[in-house]
Amino acid sequence: MLRNTLTRFARPALQRCTSSIACQVVSSCRPEKVLRPPPACPTFVQLRGQQTLGSASLSVASHSVRHARALDEERLLEVEWEDGGRSVYPFTWLRDNCQCSMCTLQSAQARKLLMSDLDIHTGIDVVEVTNDNKVSIVWPDQHTSTFEAEWLKKRCFSQDARQTVQEELFFNERYYWGSELRIPTANYQEVLNDDKAALAWLLALKRVGIVYLKGAPAELGQVARLAKRIGYLRLTFYGHTWQVLDKYMANNVAYTPGKLSLHTDYPALHFAPGVQFLHCINQAEEGGESEVVDGFHTAKQLQREDPEAFCTLSSLLVDFTDTGTDYCDFMLQSKKSIIDVNAQGRVVRINYNNATRDSVLDFPLYQVQPFYRALKAYVNVMNRPENMVTYKMEPGDIVTFDNWRLLHGRRHYVSRPDRLRHLEGAYLDWDEVMSRLRILRRAVHQADAAPQSAS
Repeated sequence: MLRNTLTRFARPALQRCTSSIACQVVSSCRPEKVLRPPPACPTFVQLRGQQTLGSASLSVASHSVRHARALDEERLLEVEWEDGGRSVYPFTWLRDNCQCSMCTLQSAQARKLLMSDLDIHTGIDVVEVTNDNKVSIVWPDQHTSTFEAEWLKKRCFSQDARQTVQEELFFNERYYWGSELRIPTANYQEVLNDDKAALAWLLALKRVGIVYLKGAPAELGQVARLAKRIGYLRLTFYGHTWQVLDKYMANNVAYTPGKLSLHTDYPALHFAPGVQFLHCINQAEEGGESEVVDGFHTAKQLQREDPEAFCTLSSLLVDFTDTGTDYCDFMLQSKKSIIDVNAQGRVVRINYNNATRDSVLDFPLYQVQPFYRALKAYVNVMNRPENMVTYKMEPGDIVTFDNWRLLHGRRHYVSRPDRLRHLEGAYLDWDEVMSRLRILRRAVHQADAAPQSAS
């Protein structure tokens, strides 16, 4: 059974999974250490000698409210929990998030209260804990807001609580890897038909960046079928799906038998597809092995070894272009940094395709040579044997991977004239994938909890 290592990448939801999804990944995969700059202000609030935020956790030990009071001078509501923790909430935030039917459309979980009607300097007239363990607030205009204890505790402003919620919402944890990776593998039919298998697949895709599916029919249409398990395909200028095989007057270097260097797809689009599917229908007679590299891991290596190169690639905007005719005619142009980082300095996207990197360079002459030096340094890191995983797809195999994170390539191949190497590809966006991931997690949790509730 191929199931023994998925729990290294999944949260408790997957520790209960019974499907045979395989995540055969060696234990040396490295959990990411997120870089956090020193905070500009304290991470907890000192109120009357107590560290009130740091003690509030999201554990299910107790969501019962012991006491609530308004701290008028600080304009904060302090909630004391039965487990001894304390949380504080700004008056303005509480009023903005009133859950009553006048202020919130519950059927859509959407705010009805207009910002123009929000008094950002509001006080509190009365606060009390109700008999059913809710916090009730009467505002100066006599409007009443009532908050569930669990709702409040989940939204505690402590650093630990906020980090826990962000992980729950966005699955931010990553596992870095190099050539030691055994690609997580799942059964195609199980993913299509079993929620736990599908959840395991998408969790591994998010955390590791690549998952292999085996057992699909070696015929057209399987990537579209798999995409329906999530939502819908991303339409691009190459169509909803596209065929990777030798083509006369090819409009893309992928449609030739030559070596493809490590790259991400479609940096010529301002919003590149987040997830890619490739399904092997026919394999080459010789060659055609696929190569993948963890772009986030190699970017962090570059940052440690050559900070100047990392800074160059994360700051300069490089032009990408793509021109031709396929689904329709196209003439694309975009500007991207090779390495995208967020405000916290975390690498969030790699944008690199040597074939579509434009000859136009929109930066001053003195930056040209430093750019080439930096790019060459990064490509050298990518191509280190210890960073690269090589595999050869067989008919019926589908590889699914994070196009914002992984760089993928292909070795030169030779096909029989009567049986060309043929892969069918498709794209999705991370928004659709993350939406399905959250829905599947909720469905699996509810299904697991149902027998306990019945008993």
